[in-house]
Amino acid sequence: MKVLTPLELEETFRSWDAGYDLRVPIRLPDGTRAWGKIDEGPLALRGGPILAKPTAFFFPQSETELEYEETGKLRLPSPPSRPFLLVGLTAQDAESIAFVDEFFRANFQDDLYFRRREGAVIVVVWGRCGQNGELLRRAKQGCDLELVWDGERLLLIPRSERGWELYLAVRGGKEEEASPSLEEMEKEAACLMAADEELLRRSSALLLEDRIPDQFWEEVSKSCIACTACNLLCPTCTCFEVYDWKEENKVERRRLWDSCQLEGFAREASGHNPLGTEASRTRRRIHHKLGADAARWGRITCFLCGRCDVVCPTGLGIKALSREMVRRYGP
Repeated sequence: MKVLTPLELEETFRSWDAGYDLRVPIRLPDGTRAWGKIDEGPLALRGGPILAKPTAFFFPQSETELEYEETGKLRLPSPPSRPFLLVGLTAQDAESIAFVDEFFRANFQDDLYFRRREGAVIVVVWGRCGQNGELLRRAKQGCDLELVWDGERLLLIPRSERGWELYLAVRGGKEEEASPSLEEMEKEAACLMAADEELLRRSSALLLEDRIPDQFWEEVSKSCIACTACNLLCPTCTCFEVYDWKEENKVERRRLWDSCQLEGFAREASGHNPLGTEASRTRRRIHHKLGADAARWGRITCFLCGRCDVVCPTGLGIKALSREMVRRYGP
């Protein structure tokens, strides 16, 4: 691993920017943090997860699938000129992307997704660099490089073959062996997450055992205002709809994110709507991540990034609802 000074880190980022579409956490004029290009604002690596959906780099909110001209010419979108290099993701973000990779590869490969994902590099930030210095855990998968803040030093650690290539090209920095403090910090972070992980396991079991009555969903769904923020920010929400736009000399087919919290999400051409009530839609959102996906993929597909709990104005995030399910119906 290398120990980098802030100046060496910035120089490293600029060298990476020559071959990649580099995105880093920056501080906006209003004080919030967002991903941006390195010259768009001050670097803001510390502070925890950025609120925006990290998978949107590869699965944007709206994108063109194809264009069909009146002349009969079919045009497909071109791949990006440079692969993404994303800095500042959390462990949960990286693990979410790894799952979405698997999702878009299952049954058939989604070319729209992988033309952006191909060659991309994921740099996870962990250590004592969360909000107010909170400890962020280490990624279990989906990470090419790590930036670790141990409270005193900034460390760069490669985790994949692609990460090693970038690591070996870094100029400057002091080489060091892995220290016991990193192992201690990793164990401490794992302990901090254990309670939330156990909460999801318990709520998942309740759903799979069909122990949550319909009355629960009818009660909690009364608070939902269908703002769809939970879906729009969730890294593992992958639902989309397809539209054809007729223009003067061509038809453009686009896909856009969809939300299972919207009334028209499952409405059929006949007019029948199997998710015609707010209760059924709220149940589906939670059951999808904690129940159906657990049965299909062998694991829960909420990675505890916390975004839905942060943004829901009425307290219907996955952790909040899991606590309530376990409190009422758990053993």
